[in-house]
Amino acid sequence: MAVTIFHNPRCSKSRQTLALLQENGIEPEIVEYLKTPPDAAALDGILKMLGREPRDVMRKKEAPYKELGLADSAKSRAQLIQAMVENPVLIERPIVIKDGKKAALGRPPEQVLEIL
Repeated sequence: MAVTIFHNPRCSKSRQTLALLQENGIEPEIVEYLKTPPDAAALDGILKMLGREPRDVMRKKEAPYKELGLADSAKSRAQLIQAMVENPVLIERPIVIKDGKKAALGRPPEQVLEIL
């Protein structure tokens, strides 16, 4: 089983989710997405695995959300994804992916256990 976590070590929920995985004997590949964000195609795939749209996993209180006018309903899905790629701070965390087929948002951390 291949597990990847899109992780921010400064985020308590992200740290809790990583610890939960490790407590369950899983050593995931850790992607610090603020340093190495996914590209648009990868993020689109992650959103599809999550069954969510870009705004569903956007951090709306971050400055770029307001600065880029991302609340504007006229923005396309592609525009929202590109904004997240260019400003990875907008991506909600943590996201855990299993075998490149299933994904879950670790809010709360226990939610990721559903895909394992």
